[in-house]
Amino acid sequence: MNKIYYTLIFIFAVYLIITLFLYFFQRKLLYYPTTNNYSGDSLVVLIEKVKIKTKDNIELLSWYHKKNINDYKTILFLHGNAGTLENRIYKINYFKDINVNFLLLSWRGFSGNNGDPSEKGIYEDARSAVRWLKNKGIVEKNIIIYGESLGTGAAVEIAQNNDFAGVILESPFTSMVDAGKTHYPFFPVRLLLKDKYESDKKIKNIKSPILIMHGEVDRIVPFWMGKKMYKLANEPKYSYFSKYDDHMMEYNEKLLNKLKKFIYSLN
Repeated sequence: MNKIYYTLIFIFAVYLIITLFLYFFQRKLLYYPTTNNYSGDSLVVLIEKVKIKTKDNIELLSWYHKKNINDYKTILFLHGNAGTLENRIYKINYFKDINVNFLLLSWRGFSGNNGDPSEKGIYEDARSAVRWLKNKGIVEKNIIIYGESLGTGAAVEIAQNNDFAGVILESPFTSMVDAGKTHYPFFPVRLLLKDKYESDKKIKNIKSPILIMHGEVDRIVPFWMGKKMYKLANEPKYSYFSKYDDHMMEYNEKLLNKLKKFIYSLN
């Protein structure tokens, strides 16, 4: 009996230690600014390196590409939870074949920026980028908000109750609570989590046309989350669900055609 008792005490102690570790180091497990999955691609589009200042005085390195701000839409690209701006070269290179301007934003704590990433901070970063574009004379109706993975949380936050041209969500999650439960099913994720990114509660507030893209074999954000976000979204809504794509979707001809068709439909 004593052996069983001490075994249970040991198991509880280990569980408590792991739980405390997850709580105090959760942002280290959520944000990976130094992860480099850069494929070695070279930029084939001309970009201007700009600094965007937030209300809490952090300067965010960003890449700006301008073709024509009067006749073309401008994509505000909000990247995921890992890596630098260079990690997205393989995507933005394809934008050269689309009549579109773009601003690729890097988060606080990423790409050499000061600050530490958090839900509140990332929302402020995204809003600061919108303000920067407006100061360039670009109105909301000409801005397309494009969120990638973690960036979909920021995209949904800033797109709600606004009048943007459109919203693109690539590999979106319903909430970070749901995503956390997928990876840590035996822990009280809702109680532990500081950055909840509850996109499923906000997407109904988006009135702009929306395109949701997700791969069925996504091993990081389960495909059912993208399907649910699509179901919750208002019309007009469009989807690109790929049978073979993992979390980082392949920019193949089918996906690019869907992007072009969506972007060109936003008059």
